[in-house]
Amino acid sequence: MIIYKDISQLNKDNNTVLTLGTFDGVHLGHKEIIETLHLKSENKGSRKLVITFEPHPRTVLYKNSKRIELLTSFEEKVAVFKELKVDNLLVLNFTESFSQLPSDVFFKEYVIDKIGLSEIVVGHDHKFGKARGGDETLLMELGNQYNFSVTRVDGVTIDDLTVSSTKIRNFLYEGNIKAANKMLGRPFSLKGQVIEGDKRGRTLGFPTANVDVVDENKLIPATGVYSVEVILKSEKYKGVMNIGRRPTFNNSSDVIVKEVHLIDFTGDIYGEKIRINLVDRIREEKKFESKDELIRQIFVDKKKSIEILDAYLI
Repeated sequence: MIIYKDISQLNKDNNTVLTLGTFDGVHLGHKEIIETLHLKSENKGSRKLVITFEPHPRTVLYKNSKRIELLTSFEEKVAVFKELKVDNLLVLNFTESFSQLPSDVFFKEYVIDKIGLSEIVVGHDHKFGKARGGDETLLMELGNQYNFSVTRVDGVTIDDLTVSSTKIRNFLYEGNIKAANKMLGRPFSLKGQVIEGDKRGRTLGFPTANVDVVDENKLIPATGVYSVEVILKSEKYKGVMNIGRRPTFNNSSDVIVKEVHLIDFTGDIYGEKIRINLVDRIREEKKFESKDELIRQIFVDKKKSIEILDAYLI
């Protein structure tokens, strides 16, 4: 995959089939769009191009409001695009001034004048330009004017719900990892570096790795205990993850701790980078009356996680 960080690096080619969007999550709906892009390009013998934006528009437009929470970092998004065999990726720098471009002006000055196209593939709810004023209707008008076609891809439906980034975020806020993963088409993951904690897990007989998530804008799912798969130095390990406030030991409601216990693993991994694939939520976080009660529950959680992962990894 060739990644273009500036539009000037891309030659204009009117025989181009393209799609554009933020693609947060690169979920099954996005995958359907990209598969349609491949099909249209192959039928026409055209250059195929995906256009996305960095930083994510939400981080620019809502930077003074509450914390922005995204499904995928830019690096994760690129990795999924590679898996989907995207040939050419153009990354447009999203700024406040860029966000003020009217939809038709953006499309004319960037896509028509500098990139060129014969066809654009968009999702059923696609919006673009200032205040998301551009839509399929505008694209049809522009297509008639500048001689390109518009292909609309219908939404992908799972369990009677249309897949969307918003629905996936809401599932994660609820801790419904299985529903979120079904819409993503892969496990939701967190990437981070292992940092030193208070080492309390060792005193309980279950050493945990505290994880400092790399992307500050990454969505953190609901508090609770999760069955996870951990990737460390290209090796995969079963694990149990706790996202929460450690209510048994901590009275603070402000600090969210992300800690994972690697099953059947020993060793010092401080400073190592790991990826955690969340497979299922085992239970809500709760406060225990004693350390012994907590230890008994951890044994139960570990056993449950192994059962879940044994079924998942088949």
